[in-house]
Amino acid sequence: MKNKYIGIILIVIGTVLAYWGYQEFDSAGSQFNRALGGDISMEALVGLVGGAVCIVVGIFRVK
Repeated sequence: MKNKYIGIILIVIGTVLAYWGYQEFDSAGSQFNRALGGDISMEALVGLVGGAVCIVVGIFRVK
């Protein structure tokens, strides 16, 4: 039962992180940097990847 609660918390945290990472990825400053240099900002990358990892681990904890 405890693993289920941890899994749900990880899914919520992962969703928030992924949303924040997407917002950072889609920001005007990030678009400008991608247009000039082609690089994704570290904040966007950490948010998107970290959120995805938290969601996947959370799903496996809930099962």
